[in-house]
Amino acid sequence: MDWKRKHVLGLADFRPEEMEFVVDTARSMEEVLTRDIKKVPALRGKTVVNLFFEASTRTRTSFEIAGKRLSADVVNFSSATSSVTKGETLLDTAKNIEAMKPNIVILRHHASGAPHFLSRFVSCSIINAGDGANEHPSQGLLDLYTILKAKGKVSGLKIAIVGDILHSRVVRSDLHSLGRMGAKLWLCGPATMVPREMERTGAKVTYDIKEAIRDADVVMMLRIQLERQKTSYFPSLREYSCKYGLNRSVFSLAKEDAVIMHPGPINRGVELSDELADCAQSRILNQVESGVAIRMALLYLLAGGRDAAH
Repeated sequence: MDWKRKHVLGLADFRPEEMEFVVDTARSMEEVLTRDIKKVPALRGKTVVNLFFEASTRTRTSFEIAGKRLSADVVNFSSATSSVTKGETLLDTAKNIEAMKPNIVILRHHASGAPHFLSRFVSCSIINAGDGANEHPSQGLLDLYTILKAKGKVSGLKIAIVGDILHSRVVRSDLHSLGRMGAKLWLCGPATMVPREMERTGAKVTYDIKEAIRDADVVMMLRIQLERQKTSYFPSLREYSCKYGLNRSVFSLAKEDAVIMHPGPINRGVELSDELADCAQSRILNQVESGVAIRMALLYLLAGGRDAAH
């Protein structure tokens, strides 16, 4: 396949064969991570800028490691220590970065659509590392890759996604990646946190966690994003945990070989018990591992490695 994308802004317009191509490329990248010297010269001479307007440890570090594994020059840019604190706009920030001639900018921003806006004003490639409650495409791809490694397939699997659907950009990218690859998706959470439009995505919607988990092959728990809540969507964390938290009793309704996933960071004891977060069926750290390989693949393909999967 010939890779033709300049940007990765979301998965809404990704075709299944494109997602398979990224995953196949990630498999070859993952081999690099098993070597004693975990570095290849693929992006030598290229500059990758991590432009993060929201706090992030996992995603920013994953992109940074991915870039360095490919020998790119990686620059980290945090809004907390930038001219944004002096009133500089996103566009002015972008123009200044553009003047420094990076090859790829990885953008996380609290406003939905910020990466799409930026892509109209810069000549370099843009990767969306999460925009508001819109999309988180690299997470959608790494979730797809993690399930393929755990189950060998995605088509036909029952995948239950439980938690704060309303504020989750992860679930919106997963609907595109997992749904388009043939998974049977179930969405579950308090009625106040499951938007009505989710019923039009093809996913089953339920407010009963036992119905969502029963016979599931994969259970993905989502973090309650208290920092995005402008009002209270449930009476208390204790009540939320009782009704929508995953414990051993509820998880026993899933298939015997079901796996547990979570995009992190985990609110332990709220959406997921300590016992299940660290159990043998947990694939949470596998998601982190897959993330580096997927992000290496995206950087490589955007930098011109069009034939990577071959």
